[in-house]
Amino acid sequence: MMQSKLASMALKGVLACGLFLGALLLSFAASAQQAAPSLPLLFDARERLAKPDLSSLVRLRFLTSVDFPPFNFTDQNGKLSGFDVDLAREICGELEISDKCEIQAIPFADLKDALAASQGDAVIAGLAVTPELRRQFVFSRPYLMLPARFVRNLAAPIDGKTAAALSGRPVGVVRGTVHETMLAAFFPALKAEPFDTKEALLAALKERKVDAAFADALQLSFWVSSPASAKCCALFDGPYLSEHFLGEGMTIMLRQKDSVLTSAIDHALAALSRNGRLQEIYLRYFPYGLY
Repeated sequence: MMQSKLASMALKGVLACGLFLGALLLSFAASAQQAAPSLPLLFDARERLAKPDLSSLVRLRFLTSVDFPPFNFTDQNGKLSGFDVDLAREICGELEISDKCEIQAIPFADLKDALAASQGDAVIAGLAVTPELRRQFVFSRPYLMLPARFVRNLAAPIDGKTAAALSGRPVGVVRGTVHETMLAAFFPALKAEPFDTKEALLAALKERKVDAAFADALQLSFWVSSPASAKCCALFDGPYLSEHFLGEGMTIMLRQKDSVLTSAIDHALAALSRNGRLQEIYLRYFPYGLY
């Protein structure tokens, strides 16, 4: 997964439309249909991360791309926008260095080399954490986890509100994905029906050739709220998180020598998580929720 995005797990296609069995599996009882879907706190409320002295910092240059909406994209006015862009600005505000901050968009394929060459100080662009990247760079604490979810056809007579109610029923999944492996590992009683593409899976769900599907919550949340679904379906149970299957989540990548800056960004992320600003950004770009 060299130079891969979290989009590599079937994210980018939907969002660009306008894209170890013992591993800990967490299920947060939340619904995408809530008026104010909540964002799980990734920082312990009792944890206090020191705020390093950045008075000697000349500038902080965030690098991102423009091909991963709603995380980063160019809006109708040609302005760089997105969840990651707004978060970078909030980090700078929290660290009281807004006047020293810059956000630059470059091609995704160039991000790693640009950071290594000190053409920027931090990459915030949905890069998946890999062992190879960890040998060269350091990463902030995660600021957003991307769960897996079920989605059900509302016409299917499913009696219950948990995955157990799907036992024996056809549940679609995209063949060869981490979600297919995760479904088999954690829900062996379910009758998996593999499809070759995401589009084929969603079409089968809409036509009720399967009663439910299991996939990435990010793509599903956008689909169920879009005209493409024709209000046929709704998110169901979960969400489900597994670092083994789904990775470490959304992080910021920095050079190994920049330990002070990494600590400062972790401090800012923790503060934004606790004071509600991270939740505000989340709701701005994910009004229907992932959790």
